[in-house]
Amino acid sequence: MVARLVIAAPGSGHGKTTIAAGLMAALRSAGHTVSGHKVGPDFIDPSYHSLATGRPARNLDPFLQGEETLVPLLRHGSAGADIAVIEGVMGLFDGALGTEGYASTAHVARLIDAPVVLVVDASAASRSVAATVLGFAQYDTRVRLAGVILNKLGSQRHEDEIVTALEATGVPLLGALRRNENVHAPSRHLGLVPAAERAAESQRMLPELAAWVAAGVDLEAVVRVARSAPALTGPLWNPGPVFDGPRATLAAAGGPAFTFRYAENLELLAARGIDVVDLNPLRDKVLPPGCAGLYFGGGFPEVHAAELSSNVELLTAVGAAIDAGMPVSAECAGLLYLCRSLDGLPMVGAVAADATMTSRGKLGYRRAVSVADNVLAAAGQRVTGHEFHRTEITPAHGETAAWGWDRNLDGFASDSLHASYLHVHWAGHPELADRFASRVRAHSLAAVNG
Repeated sequence: MVARLVIAAPGSGHGKTTIAAGLMAALRSAGHTVSGHKVGPDFIDPSYHSLATGRPARNLDPFLQGEETLVPLLRHGSAGADIAVIEGVMGLFDGALGTEGYASTAHVARLIDAPVVLVVDASAASRSVAATVLGFAQYDTRVRLAGVILNKLGSQRHEDEIVTALEATGVPLLGALRRNENVHAPSRHLGLVPAAERAAESQRMLPELAAWVAAGVDLEAVVRVARSAPALTGPLWNPGPVFDGPRATLAAAGGPAFTFRYAENLELLAARGIDVVDLNPLRDKVLPPGCAGLYFGGGFPEVHAAELSSNVELLTAVGAAIDAGMPVSAECAGLLYLCRSLDGLPMVGAVAADATMTSRGKLGYRRAVSVADNVLAAAGQRVTGHEFHRTEITPAHGETAAWGWDRNLDGFASDSLHASYLHVHWAGHPELADRFASRVRAHSLAAVNG
């Protein structure tokens, strides 16, 4: 039995992330083992979930992972926890464009059969909040709206006015929180600043955040709502049988510049005989001993470009390893790091391209196809992914692209390198992990026998 609830809102900006993370921290402080999850492809909000729960953060996204995989992933991610808190994305019913709410918070709540708690920013309304809540409760009765948490209240009188109006909706009030400027996370061009980039500040803020939520939210009522969810049936997601052959070492970029990676991607590699070692490109000067593969996820290298560029030792080591045929998979930030330059600063130079920041972002789901056989995908392999960046690259002519979609070509690919803007959740495409892991193991064996 996985006790669970979804934290949703009428739209972005109502305080979902702050309250979800605060609720996770408050429940943990109250003695619960909490599992944090995020609807959608986002990496930033889960960084705060992980900080609050002390466990790896997980994503639930039917577009990236497939509808049938969500319950197994939830059961896998929440194993050992007594309550799972799932933070929604955008507004409750907002999904992929051009669909009837596909991959929305409501869609995911239905798939995992979880009650929904609606967080409402009440700073600019009073009794009208009740009309908003009632509309969300009645819009789609397949979604069970089990409670509401009011956020950014101005006074007791303000609160009382809304509470009285809410009584007619029949939706229980689970919490009322006053404005608190001390517990918000700063933002920049792609959303909140990841927790890893402000680790000390985030760690200091966590007890205050937990106390703020605990004081304004009925935690016992929240737990009762979570326990009202029916038992989940079906298997736990399994990354694969334990590999019994020779294992290989892979360096996975981390640290403040590379904070975007799906936990399941690394779990899939581990199940296929790969020992994953963290690598901080801002600080580490050499690759780990016996390194036979490289994995660069996403993040904000543009924010740390000067430091990345000044770590000449690692740039040189990575470039030499790639020149020697070491398998590498790089997504978005990893692509930028492997370019010749980023905003004019020298980078690894493993791909013949230069990257620059732009004023406009690219954001959205993508259905992509592999252009040719490469280290990660066979020619014609179809995947679902997500694009999320504000940079552009100027490639040299004659390079083979990694993916193609909507008449666009993206990234670079070869027998040993795959670098692209596209983030792909390998739980939805385990064959990518199969192919990449086999190449890393082969490279490791070649080095041992060479």
